[in-house]
Amino acid sequence: MSVDILAVGEPLLEFNTRIDGARPIQDDDAFTVGYGGDTSNFAVAAARSGARAGYVTRIGDDDFGAALVRMWEREGVGTDHVVREAGGRTGIYFVSRTEAESRFVYYRADSPASRLAPQDIPVDAVSRARLVHLSGITQAISPSACDAGFHAMELARRAGALVSYDPNLRPALWPAERARAVIMRAVELCDIALPNLTEGRALTGADDPRDVLAAFVRRGPSIVVLKMGAEGALVAHEGTVTRIDPHPVRQVDPTGAGDTFDGAFAARLLDGEPVPEAARYAAVAAALTTTGPGAVTPIPRRGTVDAALAGGHRPVQPSRPIRR
Repeated sequence: MSVDILAVGEPLLEFNTRIDGARPIQDDDAFTVGYGGDTSNFAVAAARSGARAGYVTRIGDDDFGAALVRMWEREGVGTDHVVREAGGRTGIYFVSRTEAESRFVYYRADSPASRLAPQDIPVDAVSRARLVHLSGITQAISPSACDAGFHAMELARRAGALVSYDPNLRPALWPAERARAVIMRAVELCDIALPNLTEGRALTGADDPRDVLAAFVRRGPSIVVLKMGAEGALVAHEGTVTRIDPHPVRQVDPTGAGDTFDGAFAARLLDGEPVPEAARYAAVAAALTTTGPGAVTPIPRRGTVDAALAGGHRPVQPSRPIRR
């Protein structure tokens, strides 16, 4: 399957509690099976927004891996470069929620995805892609996966493809100094950087959102989107900053909203949308994702996002010169 967008990373099977509230898990609680992993969520979001997307990863030959493959096939995400590892145990995670936050517990140690290596990156597929996407989580799960991420970026740059990168900083996965060094080097190699404000502050030491944005711009990406959740987003492109206002929704579960933004943004950008309008679309898609539980199920399709946009919400404010 020929694809325009190729994502590289770690998928996970999701178990999401059906019960909200701040209390211990009970012996009669039930969990809904879903799908997660930031770059997998990205690929699904891109596909639902009309892009031809494919995925590069390693999973087990267990039932969890088989469930992920069926999901990607239903979503039209290419699986030609998904390696099924004999005897491998696909990573999983559990989600519980309170009114204030979602809580995550991961079981991913020694998963097939953690053994992703440079030789797993398909040179021909990368050379044909228009955009390659990966994240800091891909680089955090193991040294070989980190090397694979950099190799994918180098191949994409050599082939003239765009590289998009979400830092997705997870302090529990690696030491802070290594995380900062690896992530900021990846930012230097990418064309599109997609940090959120919390991790942006941690990585740059700046506090004001425009200063955080400027710190990423100085690293070299031609497009930087600073995602700010309920505060919308800031987009830096061609020397100006555009403010994207948030799309108002009743939030149920924010899981995967940033990944949906990334995938929707990439899809619309490759379809020819101007950068601010692609970000506007992505902001609405991300907001709609939070209206249901889980990472994948509530990701909206293009028609749903277009309908929300047609409702009169115009979350774009005039551009201003970027801070240096």
